[in-house]
Amino acid sequence: MPATRPALLSPEFLAQLERLSLYSRRVFRGRVKGERRSPRRGHSVEFCDYRGYGVGDDLRYVDWNIYGRLDRLYVKLFVDEEELCLHLLLDASASMDFGAPTKLEYGARIAAALGFIGLVNMERVGVGVLRERVAEGWAPTRGRGHVVSLLEFLGRVTSAGGTRLDEGLQNYAVRARDPGLAVVISDLLDPVGFESGVRALLERRFDVHLVHVLAPEELDPELAGDLRLVDSETAEVRDLSVDGEAIRTYRKRLRAFLERAETFCRAHEIGYHRVTTDTPVQDFVLSQVRGRLLV
Repeated sequence: MPATRPALLSPEFLAQLERLSLYSRRVFRGRVKGERRSPRRGHSVEFCDYRGYGVGDDLRYVDWNIYGRLDRLYVKLFVDEEELCLHLLLDASASMDFGAPTKLEYGARIAAALGFIGLVNMERVGVGVLRERVAEGWAPTRGRGHVVSLLEFLGRVTSAGGTRLDEGLQNYAVRARDPGLAVVISDLLDPVGFESGVRALLERRFDVHLVHVLAPEELDPELAGDLRLVDSETAEVRDLSVDGEAIRTYRKRLRAFLERAETFCRAHEIGYHRVTTDTPVQDFVLSQVRGRLLV
């Protein structure tokens, strides 16, 4: 795979992304005030409601005008603001180097689109690159001024090595300073599975979405005859004859694999988004993801 790629996102697509913002089902307390309206009550500048005074409440927020009229103490409530951290976890194992465009290139474009939305909305955005572990990363940063840096980082990611999704996700969950919105982008082709790693994120109270990226050829293989298959990650070699029965068996196991992923996500209230690399990234982000991860 080349070290650099063409521009991940077109100017026209970026203009469409400007109108979107990230949506999380959970409230996260950041280290600094953010620009995201929170359902919590706080002490920002925007008034939202009153409640009765309680012992220990700050007298600075008592509405003395109401006290003068009703002879009762009420405290002003304000809309609090929260900071959201978007964690983009991109699988860059060797199996992602397949298809045209490759699954890694496609996944990097999805990550770039989501990261752009986060940065222009003053959210913090970080990236973890998953192989046999968290191989590298882009530390959580906020602000529109970091968009170019993010796109350059994602454009340099290359595929290599085996897949250890459980280990990589568990490691990231432990190392992350703040939980937030975690978007895992992967083909999930790890024989050990991915469930333990995702559970580790959930235990740290991440709001998890899983983007399952597959090549069209993986869903509908056009293979026939005597073949020698080489595993791109383990170099294991297997000789086989591909006939109608072999294709039927493959499709049966593929259905079970996809149903397993979808059922796990549904049972754990994880956003599951399956996409093939022949789907334009714009269509995926603006149609399939919008309304579930984006608003």
